[in-house]
Amino acid sequence: MTSVAARPGRVNEDFAGAVPTAAVLVDGAGGFSGAEAICRHGVAWYAYRLGGSLLGLLSLVRGRSLPALLAEAIAEVTDAHRDTCDVTDPISPSATVAMLRVADGVVEYLVLGDSVVVLDRADAAPLVVSDPREVVISRSYQSAIEAVAEGGDEYRRLLRDLRANRNRPGGFWVAKDDPRAADEALTGGCPISELTGAALLSNGASRIVDRFGLADWPAVMAVLASSGPDEIIHRVRRAEARHAVRPDDATIAHCTDLGEARPSPVEPA
Repeated sequence: MTSVAARPGRVNEDFAGAVPTAAVLVDGAGGFSGAEAICRHGVAWYAYRLGGSLLGLLSLVRGRSLPALLAEAIAEVTDAHRDTCDVTDPISPSATVAMLRVADGVVEYLVLGDSVVVLDRADAAPLVVSDPREVVISRSYQSAIEAVAEGGDEYRRLLRDLRANRNRPGGFWVAKDDPRAADEALTGGCPISELTGAALLSNGASRIVDRFGLADWPAVMAVLASSGPDEIIHRVRRAEARHAVRPDDATIAHCTDLGEARPSPVEPA
């Protein structure tokens, strides 16, 4: 796994972690200057608390679906700051989520928001799982947001307008304060025997394909296998500088030897 903040000295609002049979990536969103009045904890806190809760549930709870576990984790984190923060405000912290779990010979996946899961298949093109709803809506705001000063009044207004589309019909769905958003996640599975590996990417890393077009997904998986996640993020950073694109936190979890995953011996009390 590799996770790199958008800029040196800035808090990284992505989270990645793994347990013996699962991996989780959380890409936080919501914070800018003045957001402390809405949530005193901040986006990084939300992303790390949600990621930690998911890893705990994946370690201890078996036989429940990935959306059910995500819903429980969202409820846990929301309850942890409901009394001190305005969790329903459009600019309160939220996150996109990508999850993988190995169970009964199958790699299960979940994607909520614009994070990406890639399953590298031995005899076919990679299966790429991403949710287009956030991408479609965000695209209409992208040029305007990148044209204004980060953290300024117009920047805040545009972000507030964009995030008013979250977790509502006709909009897009993310982890925030409503556990029911987990029911909108994209889910599925693939037999382990068909896979050579898998990857979870935040949208700051997936832009190597969907923003800059520097590689296709088979090439990305080949680079991950030969050089690791650092190389992908290095190429993204060079492209951001070349095209004068505002950097984003970038995170990749590359999963190999999927058939060797073994369940944790720990059982819930």
